[in-house]
Amino acid sequence: MFRSDFDYDLPKHLIAQRPSEQRANSRLLQVRGDAFEHRRFSDLLKILQSDDLLIVNDTVVIKARLRGLKDTGGAVELLVERIDPDLRNKNLALCQVRASKSLKPGRFVLIGEHRVDYVEQRGEFALFRFPVAVLTFLENYGSLPLPPYIDRAVSESDENRYQTVFARSPGAVAAPTAGLHFDDDLIKELQKNGIRIASLTLHVGAGTFQPMRTNNLDQHTMHHERYMIPPETMRSVKSCKGRVIAVGTTVVRALESASRTGVLEGETNLFISPGFTFQVTDGLITNFHLPQSTLLMLVAAFVGYERIFSAYETAIDKQYRFFSYGDAMFCERAGN
Repeated sequence: MFRSDFDYDLPKHLIAQRPSEQRANSRLLQVRGDAFEHRRFSDLLKILQSDDLLIVNDTVVIKARLRGLKDTGGAVELLVERIDPDLRNKNLALCQVRASKSLKPGRFVLIGEHRVDYVEQRGEFALFRFPVAVLTFLENYGSLPLPPYIDRAVSESDENRYQTVFARSPGAVAAPTAGLHFDDDLIKELQKNGIRIASLTLHVGAGTFQPMRTNNLDQHTMHHERYMIPPETMRSVKSCKGRVIAVGTTVVRALESASRTGVLEGETNLFISPGFTFQVTDGLITNFHLPQSTLLMLVAAFVGYERIFSAYETAIDKQYRFFSYGDAMFCERAGN
């Protein structure tokens, strides 16, 4: 298949610029076979069944965007992709760099009055050494990296609403957006109904927004992201008597990676596209994704190619809101 097979036309006004007023009040398109049902997210209480297992991503979006000056005086913007890439030095981070000219070894960036040293290039990312632990530096000088299609400045409300209520483990540069629709009240009601909730961590990287560089899906190399699945979560998966429901594509990638490798903590560059055989996931809660994106390809693999585009056509016709702050879908795996 080809990247162009996953294109669709989206009216610009359907790209959500702000979240819904209440998390669980966003709309939910339920995809059951070839039928579509229009619901509210709180209707998960009617969709999920006793003994179903929800798996959520507990990553925290860090203040990964930094603006400063090169030592030559030019403006520069850094977007931290991942912290501590060699697992030894908490002062190192891989970053995307936006500047008029490339940096060279020995040069540095000034952020406030602090020097951040360029070390070397590693593929498409630049390695920088920070004067203190990167997370500490970002908390003091960074800003929340809203997605590029949100055409406004970061507001104070984003500090809360661009994090899920499950967020515990700092390290992501983009939110696991399917989890943004849950609030504490909905979680309590789900648990009262016998639905179990377990967590894992996958730190979403900036690569999630990067377009594919090849048209042929067979030639695409997926970006790497770190994940960690607690042993108790895998025990819950293996003992689940109902359905395993992934809250987001990040959860799918972590679960399916672990099921193939047996590795509960590491990096994954698993690329899921139509033809993929799912070993763990029975249901998927997800937002609506960008045209030609690997996330859309994953959902197409899960639901079925023709069915997902029919669902998207329905969502556009019914004026659903798209992307990170948009509405959601509940999908059953094709063949279930």
